Amino acid sequence: MPKIKSFAPSWLNEPSPGHKLFELSSEDVKLGPASLAYSKKSKPGPQRTIARRGTEVFVAAGKQIRWGDLAYLKESWESKQSPGVRIKREGSDGSFDVYDEEAANGNGPAAGSPEGYRTIKTPVADDIRQLVMSPQQDFLAVLTSHTVHICILPDSSHLSAKDTTPFKPKFWTLGPTTHVTSKSAVVSALWHPLGVNGSCLVTVTEDAVVRVWELSTADRWSFDSPTLAIDLKRLADGTFLDQDFGVSTSATNKTFSPDSFDMEVVAACFPARGSGGWSAMTLWLAMAGGDVYALCPLLPQHWAPPPTLIPSLSVSVVAKVAATEDDPDVSAEAKLLAQQQLDWMSDLDNQEPRIVEGSLAEAPAEVYKRPSRPGTVPKLQGPFQFELNPDDEQDDEVELKDIYVIGEKINTGDLMTGEEEELDMDDFDQDGLSLSVICLLSTSGQVKVCLDLDGVEAQWLPPRKKARSRSFTPEPEPPSLLTFQTFDTVMPAELTPDSWPMFSEDITSRYSFYVTHTAGITFISLAPWVFRLESELQGQSEAGAEFRIDLLVKNHGSERDRIYTQRPGQNTLAAAVAMSDPDLGSFVLSATHNDPVALFFDSPAEESVVMRETTPAPFVPERVEVPKPLPIWEPRPLFHPSEALDRGTSLPAWLEHLKTGRRRPLLQQEVRLSIATLELFTEGHRLVSSEVHQLNNAVAELFRKCEALQFELREQITKANEVKRQIDVVTGDDEDSEDEDLGPVSDNMNCKRRLNDVRQRQEELTKRMENLRRKLGRATTRELSEKERAWINEVRALEGHILGPGSKADQDQTSSLLSPTKTTKEPWKRFEELQALKDALFSQAEQLQAENTEGNDDSPASPAPSMKIPAEIRKAKLAQVMSLLDRETALVDAVKSRLDRLSIG
Repeated sequence: MPKIKSFAPSWLNEPSPGHKLFELSSEDVKLGPASLAYSKKSKPGPQRTIARRGTEVFVAAGKQIRWGDLAYLKESWESKQSPGVRIKREGSDGSFDVYDEEAANGNGPAAGSPEGYRTIKTPVADDIRQLVMSPQQDFLAVLTSHTVHICILPDSSHLSAKDTTPFKPKFWTLGPTTHVTSKSAVVSALWHPLGVNGSCLVTVTEDAVVRVWELSTADRWSFDSPTLAIDLKRLADGTFLDQDFGVSTSATNKTFSPDSFDMEVVAACFPARGSGGWSAMTLWLAMAGGDVYALCPLLPQHWAPPPTLIPSLSVSVVAKVAATEDDPDVSAEAKLLAQQQLDWMSDLDNQEPRIVEGSLAEAPAEVYKRPSRPGTVPKLQGPFQFELNPDDEQDDEVELKDIYVIGEKINTGDLMTGEEEELDMDDFDQDGLSLSVICLLSTSGQVKVCLDLDGVEAQWLPPRKKARSRSFTPEPEPPSLLTFQTFDTVMPAELTPDSWPMFSEDITSRYSFYVTHTAGITFISLAPWVFRLESELQGQSEAGAEFRIDLLVKNHGSERDRIYTQRPGQNTLAAAVAMSDPDLGSFVLSATHNDPVALFFDSPAEESVVMRETTPAPFVPERVEVPKPLPIWEPRPLFHPSEALDRGTSLPAWLEHLKTGRRRPLLQQEVRLSIATLELFTEGHRLVSSEVHQLNNAVAELFRKCEALQFELREQITKANEVKRQIDVVTGDDEDSEDEDLGPVSDNMNCKRRLNDVRQRQEELTKRMENLRRKLGRATTRELSEKERAWINEVRALEGHILGPGSKADQDQTSSLLSPTKTTKEPWKRFEELQALKDALFSQAEQLQAENTEGNDDSPASPAPSMKIPAEIRKAKLAQVMSLLDRETALVDAVKSRLDRLSIG
C-alpha cells in the first residue's frame, strides 16, 4: 500500500503559478460553478482531463488546455521563496501583500524567465471531456462529447518560451463528417498498442461502432475517413464472413431494435503492448447493461508487433492445429477455427516486413500488413457469461461505466524451447499471471475482478458455404469469465446520480490501479493473490486441490485503500494520473473544477540483498530494531474554502435583467397583489435563498474546519512534547535521570559517562574478538607428521648445501636438522665422488690405450697377452655413468627450483 507523505504542495496552490493550471476559465468564472452546473445540462461522461508527457501536464479547463512543466514550476517557486528580502505591506483597504525586493530590482530568479505554464487554444465548440496522449507522445487526442480533435504537440522548448500569449498548435479534426453533434456520442478514443509509431487511433461511439484511424500528418485524407469501420450490431447478427459489417450512412432515422439498449457502449480498453498471446490485438468493450464483448484480432492496415509476438503466436497456432487435426473428439467448429488461424499466420509469414525507423529511444520496428485471409473483420465474441457471480447481484441492476484489462504475461517457455540463447526481456513483462484479468466498474463504485480462463483468441465467422452446411447445428456455448472477486469502493451515502467512476493505471505495477469517483480516489492492488495463483496454475506448489479451493475462497483478496476523500458538494473529480520523477517524487495528480489534488507517496525502499555464506558464522550478533521516529503531524488534504465566499452575488445582474425585460413596469409602480408580482417575488426569493444557502453551508464548513484545526493543533503539541521527552531521554536532560541524593547531572558528566560506557563496550568487543580468533586458530591448527618433518629437514639441508653455507648459526641449525644417522651422504658429495670416479676411469682408459699402442710398435710380431676391453662393455659402463650423472643433475636442479619457489612464496 502506498504511504501518503504529503498532499498538494505550495507550488501547486495559490498564489503560485502552478495553481493557474487548474483554475476556471474566464467564462466559467463569470457564471460560477453552481450556475454553470444548472445552465449546462450535458450528458454525464468520463472526465479524463489530465494528460502527462514526462514532467509536463496538459489540463483541460472548459474549452482550453493549460500546459505546465511541473519540475520547472516547483524549482522556480522554491527559488522564489528561499532567497531575497520579503516585506509584508498593509494596504489602505486593510489587505496585505508580499513585496520581493530582489524580484522588483530584476535580480530575482523570476525576473525575465518564463512562467512555466501556457494556455493552448483549441478549435472545440464544447467543453473538453478527455485528453488521451499517444504512445510516442507526439499526438494528443482532444475529445468532447461528440467530436475528436488531434493536436500535433510541439516540443517543450516552444511551449516554455517567455511569450505568455495563448499558443496555437496545429489541430486536425478527426472525422469532420463522422464525429459530429448530430450523430452518436464518442465514449472512448484509444491509441492502438500495435500501431506504427503510435499513430493509430481507435474510436468507439455509443451506438457500438468501432473505427480505426491510421493518422499521418502528410496525408490529410487519413483524418477524414477511417481505414476500417465495424458496426458491432450488424456483426453480432452476422452468420458468415462475406457479409457487409460497415456503417450505414444512408438514413438518419433509426428504427427500434433491441440492440439499441443491449449494445450501448460505455467504455473500451486495449491491454498493454507487452501482453502475451492475442491480448495486444483484442479490443474489450463494456456495455451499459453489464455485458462484455471482445473483438479479436482488431488490427490497422499497417501494424508493428513486438519482436516476440509473431513467433509466440506461430508456435501456439501450429500446436493447436496439430492437436485438433487427428483428434476425433474435436468439433468441426474447433477445426475450422484452427484452420482459419493457420491461414492468418500463413498470410503473415509470407510477407516481407518493412523496416521503419522509430524514435531516438526505440529500435527500428518491423511493419506488417494486416492479413486478408480469412477476413479483415473478426468475429464479435460475447456476451460473456459470468461464472460464480454473487447471488445478491442482478445483471439487470448493474450499470457499467468503465473497463480495465490486464493482459496475460508473455510465455517464453515454449517460444525458446531448444534455443541456446536466452530472450532478452524485462522482468516487468515476464512476471505476472498467465491469464487475462478483466476489471469492471459500475455506477455504484463496485469493482468486479474477472479471470479469462479459456483465453480470448482470434476468431472469424465461417465462410458462406460452410455456414450453410451447418445451418442446423446447435450454437456453441457462449464464452465465460470467472468472477474472482467483487468489492465496493464507494459507500451508499456517497452515491450521486450523475457519477461516472473511472479506472487509471499505475506506473509501479501492472496489477495495481486507481479508481476515481466523485467521492475520492481509491488505490487497488491485485498483487496479494496474483502471484500465488500463478504458482498454483504452473504446478509449482506441492499442495493439492484442497489448498487451491482455499486459495480461491478464503484468500485475503485484493488490497484497497481510500487515499483521498473529497469534500461533500464537489461533483467533479478528474481521473487520477500517476507520475514518478526524481525531481518531483512519486505522486498522483487529479483536480476538481478549480483546485488541484496531489498525493505524494514515500519512495519505495530498496530491497536489501542478503549474502549467503558457505560456512556458518561463528558468532551472529542480535539485530537491534531501530525505533521509527514518532511523527509529529499526519498529512491531511489542503482545505480550500468554498467558492461561495469569494463569488459575488448575482442579484444586481438579475435586477438589470428586470429593468430591460417585460416586467420593467412592476419596478416603477407600487406593489400590487397580482400573479406577475407573485412570480417576481418568487423568482427573487429563489435566487436569494440559493445564495444564502450556499453561504450558510460555506460558513458552517469553515467553522467546523476551524474547530478541527484546534483539535489538530492540540494533538500536534502533544506529539511535539512526546518527541521532546524522547530527545531529553537520549541526551540525558530528562528529570528521571536526576539522582535525589546527588542532584541534577551536568552535561559534562553525562558526556563523560557515555564516553566511559562506549570505551567499556569497545574493550568487551575487543576481548570477545580475541577469544574468537584464538578459538579459530586452535580449530584450524594441527601437528605435523613424521614424513612432513623429515621432508622439511631435507629441504632445509638441500637449501644450505646448494645455495651455499650461511652464518654459523645457520650451519648449526642445518647440522641439527639433519637425520641422526650419519651414514647418508649428501648429494653434493656424491656428485663430487662421481666426478672423481669418472676422471679416474678416463685416465685409466687412456693409460691402457697408450700401453697397448707402445707394445705394438716395439714388437709387433711377438705375442702378448691381449688387454683390450670389449666395446660393448665399455659402452654399457659409459652409458651407466652418464645416466647417473644426468639423474644427479636433474635431482639437483629440481631441488634448487623448489627452494627458489619456496623462498619466493
